[in-house]
Amino acid sequence: MILLSSNGAGSILLLVGYIAIFAAIMYFAAIRPQKKQQKKQQEMINSMEKGDSVLTTSGFYGVVIDITDDTVIVEFGSNKNCRIPMQKSAIVQIEKAEA
Repeated sequence: MILLSSNGAGSILLLVGYIAIFAAIMYFAAIRPQKKQQKKQQEMINSMEKGDSVLTTSGFYGVVIDITDDTVIVEFGSNKNCRIPMQKSAIVQIEKAEA
């Protein structure tokens, strides 16, 4: 076995090399795509405007009627009576209002 060689310093360097390679694989397979998705989600939320149709994390479709720093008021239903404030992070999809 390679790690059980008589040269202790060589086996430690080999082990450190394996750990570094594993860390690089984990970064490119898990962490980097997640950061990319978070950036895309944040850009989508920043582009949200009044009148946009949105889909929430709970599966409800509505129309944005007001936006503050961290919350948005969404109007649900055709009777225009159901207005619910929610966090911007609860929005998963935006369809821009037609001009």
